[in-house]
Amino acid sequence: MNWSIEQGSIDEVIEIENQVPEFVTPKTRALIEARLQNKKTLLLVAKVDGQPVAYKLGYALDEKHFYSWLGAVVPEFRGAGIAQALLNEQERWCTSLGYGAISVKSMNRFKNMLMMLLKNNYQIVACHPLEDGTDSKIHFLKQL
Repeated sequence: MNWSIEQGSIDEVIEIENQVPEFVTPKTRALIEARLQNKKTLLLVAKVDGQPVAYKLGYALDEKHFYSWLGAVVPEFRGAGIAQALLNEQERWCTSLGYGAISVKSMNRFKNMLMMLLKNNYQIVACHPLEDGTDSKIHFLKQL
């Protein structure tokens, strides 16, 4: 499978989000635009034959700290190394701009994401059970 990584658009994020069954409530354009307003952002999209199949979206918390906010891979394209390639490109970009750390939050139910973060030397710095007891939000940090 041939794929490429490039700068993406919010429309592509929404297209991908709507193909990910784990996302009960996909992100909306309004929510994404509101969160990114006045922030330095990086939006990477992986494409197979010109079709968006994965993305990684984050923004600067300050001059030295980047927050990797959202990401997903469409199910039929998982296991091909696309998520790892997106993570690598995000880290390369952050390092090139002088960021010293990347933060990420995930949920306990996203096992593949947790494993990838741990494999890439992201450290667990906090864990908060959800109020309804159905899952936990796990906070990761990687020093660059």
